[in-house]
Amino acid sequence: MGKRMLVTYFSATGTTRGVAERLVRAIGADLKEIVPAQPYTAADVDWRDTGSRSSVEHRDRGMRPALAEPIDVEPYDVVFVGYPLWWETAPRVVRTFLESEDWTGRTIVTFATSGSSTRGADGVQLHDSAPAARWVPGRRIAASESEARLAKWVDGLDL
Repeated sequence: MGKRMLVTYFSATGTTRGVAERLVRAIGADLKEIVPAQPYTAADVDWRDTGSRSSVEHRDRGMRPALAEPIDVEPYDVVFVGYPLWWETAPRVVRTFLESEDWTGRTIVTFATSGSSTRGADGVQLHDSAPAARWVPGRRIAASESEARLAKWVDGLDL
């Protein structure tokens, strides 16, 4: 392939981190975590609590939680962006990351983890946060997805 690839991810519970780590091994990419300046606690991600941090962020589409540090995407041709599906979309901190970088000439592929939902995994709802990127439709990836299956998925993306 010859393209420099980076796998970025946000993971509140560790599920997306596990998938991202296997993806890195499967395709030989670099790995960077999307780290919010204020880490999420278990109470923050309790979707049943309408007052939880994740619920409040979901209701306010303009909310952009700060990052602990930027992720430099400049050296990369292809950036995978992984996240858990929260209400069938990416957590707002993923938009913070996307909106803080220059995506000109880069390809973005999303992958999402979820116990049940598949809507939102393709990343279409995020395109307005990085309009200069070439977007390749992503997909939901099971928490137990093997490296071999991840490599096969990426091979089929025509990157």
